[in-house]
Amino acid sequence: MEKHLQSEEALAKLKKLVEEIRVCMFITSADDAVDHTRPMSVVDIDADGKLWFFTDIRSIKVEEVAKSRQVHLTFAHPGKESYLDLWGMSHVVTDREKIKQKWSPVVKAWFPGGVDDPNLALLHVHPERCYYWDAQTGKMIQFFKMAVGAVTGNSKIADSAEGKLSI
Repeated sequence: MEKHLQSEEALAKLKKLVEEIRVCMFITSADDAVDHTRPMSVVDIDADGKLWFFTDIRSIKVEEVAKSRQVHLTFAHPGKESYLDLWGMSHVVTDREKIKQKWSPVVKAWFPGGVDDPNLALLHVHPERCYYWDAQTGKMIQFFKMAVGAVTGNSKIADSAEGKLSI
């Protein structure tokens, strides 16, 4: 069922999906017209839906974001049948206070120099276009409902929603 969400309802859905999935494929554009894709973990999502990621200031993605702020993030949680496709504008944040605010001990696995590492930075993504797919029930129940739907010819039996998130 197509269900486009607006404002607070869209923001709540975005936050729920990002917090449940956490890891996305973070896609940037390169000079050679080839997109670069890498997995990244969301460190935080603000109350207004902006996403935060830690990065090394020397990484290619930082260089690419400086040239083209447009990024594409794809989130997938196959176990829950939840997916999110997000396009947004990104920028690099080197503010030491903001880095300390967003720091968590888990991040040390990727940045052993800790919060004071001079190469540590944040990527801040402001969502512009979002589209989601979300099953309302678990995988087994979805499968059962699809099987019943196939037998009965009732295509409306599956509990899933998809649509645009307008934040």
